[in-house]
Amino acid sequence: MAGIDSKDIRKIIVACDAGMGSSVMLATQLRKQLRDTGVTVEHTPVNSIPADADVVLCHAGLAARAQAAAPGKLLVPFQIFLGDPAVTRLVDAIKKGGTVDA
Repeated sequence: MAGIDSKDIRKIIVACDAGMGSSVMLATQLRKQLRDTGVTVEHTPVNSIPADADVVLCHAGLAARAQAAAPGKLLVPFQIFLGDPAVTRLVDAIKKGGTVDA
């Protein structure tokens, strides 16, 4: 998927694999940052991404698996769990409006 208008984002999935807790921290941080936007943030295993997801966030090492599990969904890979520029761009676009690209 090339991009999505931020006003069309209703559900973000933070997909994980190892269950080490870092992705749970990211999901919690996103919920706080997006609290007043109407966007839901959920945390799921990479192989169980729900069909109603609008955007899938996952570590770059899981991107191929996430894309296979959720074809047609906007995938935003990141390198670091807290403070990654890709995540910051997503949050900013949702809050300020605009298009979100991978």
